[in-house]
Amino acid sequence: MTLFTGLSAFPLTPTDDEGQPKPELLQHFLEQIVTAGADSIGLLGSTGGYAYLTPEARKRTLRAAVECAAGRTPLIVGVGALTTDLAEDLARDAREAGADGLLLAPMSYQPLTDEEVFRHFEAVAAAGGLPLCIYNNPGTTKFTFSPDLIARLAELPNVIAVKMPLAADGDYAGEMRRLRAMTPEDFAIGYSGDWGAKHALLAGGACWYSVVAGLLPEPALALTRAAQAGNAAEAERIDHAFAPLWALFREFGSFRVMFAIAESLGFGPITPPRPILALEPAYRERVELALRPLLDKNLWSQRV
Repeated sequence: MTLFTGLSAFPLTPTDDEGQPKPELLQHFLEQIVTAGADSIGLLGSTGGYAYLTPEARKRTLRAAVECAAGRTPLIVGVGALTTDLAEDLARDAREAGADGLLLAPMSYQPLTDEEVFRHFEAVAAAGGLPLCIYNNPGTTKFTFSPDLIARLAELPNVIAVKMPLAADGDYAGEMRRLRAMTPEDFAIGYSGDWGAKHALLAGGACWYSVVAGLLPEPALALTRAAQAGNAAEAERIDHAFAPLWALFREFGSFRVMFAIAESLGFGPITPPRPILALEPAYRERVELALRPLLDKNLWSQRV
């Protein structure tokens, strides 16, 4: 399975002041990702603000994405929801609209048990009928998948990958080795957390689920390809150019910074959904400075 491998770019979902999607602008973001050659699009992930959108807005976003990218770049759609019934409905809709895969996070208000999460995934995977990636994102969901739960979920039909957070101890090779010993041979173990992508990919991670690639797909792809080729020096060089942006991601959260990046790139003011606030103007100046090396193709377009 190659769906959950390489670079998966996660775009913002631009909306107007009433929270309604702006499909033309979304399609512009997607066109950049497709043209750059990313391996997949991660629609309606955390960067896409799925948790803040109504089901209707999510379905409109999905249809705009399918119209732009279907048959060109594989489309992975986030279907996380507070209730299993709604997540099942979103999964079925993704399949019917023409998505290629699903990404599922265990959203909740009440803390969930392992058994509750297992049954939730079992139901949604069956309803969607598409290849599904486990979205292990404790920073937002406050639920951490244990290795045992990941192994149990990997036995379900259609569950073929996991999107892991950055390894707390930095030992990506060890973490992947342990998970691979517990999961099917073709189960794909990838990582999010952009500032650790270089390390995860060089250690053998199957996929970088990338926030920054939603707006800067070309330098993100250059970093991915260098790491995939085992070219540690080139991966380090490109990652160093990203370092000021990674610092902003860690300080303010990548979600907020991405809206500032979009404005700096000339896409107009795209405000995050309340209660999330846009960065103050002084911080946006730091974003513009961090972008400069990444917009210079001479710094990242060398061969790997």
